[in-house]
Amino acid sequence: MMTRYTYLYLVSPIRILELVYWPTFNMLIWGFMQDYLNSATHPAVFAASYLVAAVLLWDVLFRSQLGLTLGFVEEMWARNLGHLAVSPLRPLEFVGALIATSLVRTLVGVGGAGFLATLFFGFNALELGAGLALFFLNLVIMGWGVGLVVCAVLLRYGLAAEALAWGALFVLQPLCGVFYPVSILPDWLEPIARALPATHVFEGMRTVIQEGRLDVDLLAQAFLLNIPYALAGLAAFLGSYAVARRRGLLMSTGE
Repeated sequence: MMTRYTYLYLVSPIRILELVYWPTFNMLIWGFMQDYLNSATHPAVFAASYLVAAVLLWDVLFRSQLGLTLGFVEEMWARNLGHLAVSPLRPLEFVGALIATSLVRTLVGVGGAGFLATLFFGFNALELGAGLALFFLNLVIMGWGVGLVVCAVLLRYGLAAEALAWGALFVLQPLCGVFYPVSILPDWLEPIARALPATHVFEGMRTVIQEGRLDVDLLAQAFLLNIPYALAGLAAFLGSYAVARRRGLLMSTGE
């Protein structure tokens, strides 16, 4: 499966461009906004120094989810799920290939944007210290969990639910505290926000930038929340895949 996905990218420069286009575009837009806010009379009114870091970390979450889901959607577009189902490929191996491909896509896309963030705005992601790898790990795990749930929905409803591949995480973005502290949310929303692993990652990012320390408690909470979410996503996908395979639905997917 990894070889198949590699060839898909090697023969299509547009696919490679897509990997870096949106992370780079987002980073440039928010980076220039940060420059403007830093030059304003009262830059402290808005936490401008967090913008580029927040955008890059958000792209880690989004790209990990999209990379996994898009790999699955491409199999649906090609009407290849039925062929995979009758091959020796096991469902867990399929999931592993989707996750590995998603990781490569995320590293390429966000890595390119991170390089330009350093070049244009002097932002060095390594300034986040040891927390950078832990932030990254938590976000990709959550992205994979959400991606597997989206794939499960696609197995149930077909390409009619394709928009979820691009839009699922944006429903959660206001609750994750990407660009602002969770404390500014309405009281009734705050417990919901804190039930999301990404919320603790972005809170931890702000702690590192503002106070220069890594809040281990926030990272621990993110890891603990990620475990049931990731397992639930895997169970949802495997369950939907088994049902679709048993009912012969895998042969009917496609454009």
